[in-house]
Amino acid sequence: MKLLSIALAFGLICALGPMPGVPLTQAQSRQKVARKNLRYSCPMHPDVMSSRPGKCPRCGMALRVARNSPATSPTSVPVIKDTEDPFSFSSSQIPDSKVMDQNGKPLSFYSDLIKNKTVAINFIFTTCTTICPPLTATFRRVQQELRKTGQNVHLISVSVDPSIDTPERLHDFAAKFNAGPGWTFVTGEKSEIDGLLKALGVAVADKNDHTPLILIGNDLTGFWTRSYGLSSPATLIKTITDVASHK
Repeated sequence: MKLLSIALAFGLICALGPMPGVPLTQAQSRQKVARKNLRYSCPMHPDVMSSRPGKCPRCGMALRVARNSPATSPTSVPVIKDTEDPFSFSSSQIPDSKVMDQNGKPLSFYSDLIKNKTVAINFIFTTCTTICPPLTATFRRVQQELRKTGQNVHLISVSVDPSIDTPERLHDFAAKFNAGPGWTFVTGEKSEIDGLLKALGVAVADKNDHTPLILIGNDLTGFWTRSYGLSSPATLIKTITDVASHK
């Protein structure tokens, strides 16, 4: 009975945490410092940093814990003007990865899908139940509106889960969203897709952490920009149109 009472008392102390006046253990001190030194960043604008969770002032995305961040951090989210965006990307960074489309057709990613084209690229996986359905539905609206203006813009959706997303699964996914001609869904060997995602700057360890970033580029002029994939179709169309007409 005495042993049982001691065990219950010990469990209560563990549940309540350290008592007032009782110094923290070394491990608890390290955890407290680690939490204090967490930094949060925007997945789309990595230069936007905060010491507290919140939303990016530029695109509205929820800030995420920055991996491998230094111990020091700013005290608030800086509001950065668009002209200060350090984003830099070029077609030369895009590998000619061996991939497949939703019909099982082998393709070379750069040569067949990017070269001499204006493109918009997003990143999805077919079992996603959060941001992927709205991302894909928005792309469909964008495709419909661009057709009305006669603009020749190619849409590309790259799977971040190639082990599951076979061409057959992507074909069904594309049909579900009524994707039209000129919209390619991409999968392939995991090593090829992992290398491609890394080159495009969107690789993540967990597929559920993938970004709603959209890469938009005009390969003929070498101009690239990015946009938030959950923006309104009108906002995306304007960005794509500006990129397509860039000289």
